[in-house]
Amino acid sequence: MRSIRILSLALIPALAAGSAFAQDTTTGTASGKRFAVTGGFAHMNPSDPGNGLRVDGSPAPTLSASWYANDNLAVELWGAADKFDHRVRQDGVGKLGTVQQQPIALSGQWHFGQADNVFRPFVGVGYYESNFSNEDIGGDGPHVGLSNAKGAIGTVGMDFNINPTWFARTDVRYMHGRPEVRVAGEGTGEKLDLDPWTVGVGIGARF
Repeated sequence: MRSIRILSLALIPALAAGSAFAQDTTTGTASGKRFAVTGGFAHMNPSDPGNGLRVDGSPAPTLSASWYANDNLAVELWGAADKFDHRVRQDGVGKLGTVQQQPIALSGQWHFGQADNVFRPFVGVGYYESNFSNEDIGGDGPHVGLSNAKGAIGTVGMDFNINPTWFARTDVRYMHGRPEVRVAGEGTGEKLDLDPWTVGVGIGARF
């Protein structure tokens, strides 16, 4: 909940910008522009996988590039520009170690309303993969690692048009994927129900 409050506070400047510049006198229109890039910040929160294990959330910068087939239908390539760094804990034991992951996703999106509307909600669904690396779990025993997570990703979000080129964005993404636990490089057949979600904010430009 603390991370949600932090991100909510981070969104206030974007909302203020959208309100202040909604009536911007810049000539032109957002309609017909086919490309957009967005840079932002997201906080990832994995689900607790059970058996007393806890995986802490963490922040990372994100980037996305979108191609619009028309004013409403888009294809987006989204990913983390750096790795999310998670601390792994176990009830009654404390910290077990750390692990990093870096997701990338390709999604189809539907943006509601007209291209020049100040507020434009959107939804999306697609496929993602997340690479786990730098696993430091279990101390001096055999190396414990995770296979890549892969599966469906769902997105809901809102764009706030500042002018025909610039916009602010907030979004929530849910990733359904179960990485396999590997010990000393060998698969164990055990999968972790991490199913992370992210809450993000960003600034984008259309071309």
